[in-house]
Amino acid sequence: MSVLTRLPISSGIAFKPQHFPAIMASDQPVGFFEIHAENYMGDGGAPHAQLHALRERYALSLHGVGLSIGSMGSLDRDHLARLKHLCEHYQPHSFSEHLAWSSHGDVYLNDLLPLPYTEETLERVVEHVDLVQSTLGRRMLLENPSAYLVFAESVIPETEFLDTVARRTDCGLLLDVNNVFVSARNHSTDPLAYLAQFPLHRVGEIHLGGHDEQADEHGDPLLIDAHGTPIAEPVWRLYEYVIEKIGPLPTLIEWDNEVPEWHVLAAEAQRVNAILTRQRLAVAI
Repeated sequence: MSVLTRLPISSGIAFKPQHFPAIMASDQPVGFFEIHAENYMGDGGAPHAQLHALRERYALSLHGVGLSIGSMGSLDRDHLARLKHLCEHYQPHSFSEHLAWSSHGDVYLNDLLPLPYTEETLERVVEHVDLVQSTLGRRMLLENPSAYLVFAESVIPETEFLDTVARRTDCGLLLDVNNVFVSARNHSTDPLAYLAQFPLHRVGEIHLGGHDEQADEHGDPLLIDAHGTPIAEPVWRLYEYVIEKIGPLPTLIEWDNEVPEWHVLAAEAQRVNAILTRQRLAVAI
């Protein structure tokens, strides 16, 4: 498990079925598509027919949202078995999940919830990542979360927590730049300071997405990682900073709510490609 990801160093887009005709009509400015694993755990039908067609032409990134890696309970072995079957069937170029929890016992929550960064949760996350990787027989990427609160009992900085998990399990990391910006704004911290502490050498893929600007109960600004708007300019600037630091990496455009027409996503993918190309040229000079 020495390779972080086999994805092409290019832009990618989170696949939405309504875009399938436009995608297949001609070659697209993307190197890969991401799908949420849980959407394809059923048998056959149109979803799998579309996915087979995509897999024949593009690399595939499999992104999990339901393993509940950060849960203090045991991982759902049936869910893990379905995930293994999906990986064996489609042979994705990358698999990733979130540093979050989303279930408790037999109750499944439609959200990715934060966890306290303690020694106890660290040991549990390491155990879970080891189990996922040994079951799938592949290296996974673990994504940094967006944060709306800070646990009083947290004693380990998030960047150190992620670095320790990656070091002890040999997993890679997925850097969500929008999550970095959202968390920094919500807690009045510096996103560049966070990135300075982030183990960038362990990153195998980058995510970019939009966020909503709301207000909390006190009227203070609150950013929500909603994936329903264009990528904000400060997030683009952070992305360029990261690429300048570590070089071009596979970069995904996420847009899960209020999904626009295909050409809007394709334009954001082309902007990613332009940034990656500029960095390649800068290094070559």
